Amino acid sequence: MPISKILVANRSEIAIRVFRAANELGIKTVAIWAEEDKLALHRFKADESYQVGRGPHLDRDLGPIESYLSIDEVIRVAKLSGADAIHPGYGFLSENARFAEIVQAHGLTFIGPRPEHIRMMGDKITAKTTAQELGIPV
Repeated sequence: MPISKILVANRSEIAIRVFRAANELGIKTVAIWAEEDKLALHRFKADESYQVGRGPHLDRDLGPIESYLSIDEVIRVAKLSGADAIHPGYGFLSENARFAEIVQAHGLTFIGPRPEHIRMMGDKITAKTTAQELGIPV
């Protein structure tokens, strides 16, 4: 199934690079932004942008980093915006296998490694053993 709209669960230059690639492919883009980033360029480079970490749907306002790390907030905005895929960028949620599973459980496409591969490569011993088993020099 083709992707028509991507939410980028990241900020700044990382998000802008994904937006640029998506635009070249004719895919609409969604930015998320925390209050502290209300004037950040990535917010204005996407086709749509939504604030995370504040609002009546939360029991308290989240801080800037906590806003970008809130899986519930990312999924909420993906559903609200009609995005059918989520790109994690790097850092923040990109190495979180549980996030990838939750994205998929909500019927969205996770643009990145499979959850089992995130787990595998997130553990140095498992990653090294796996590479050796595949004949990759370590």
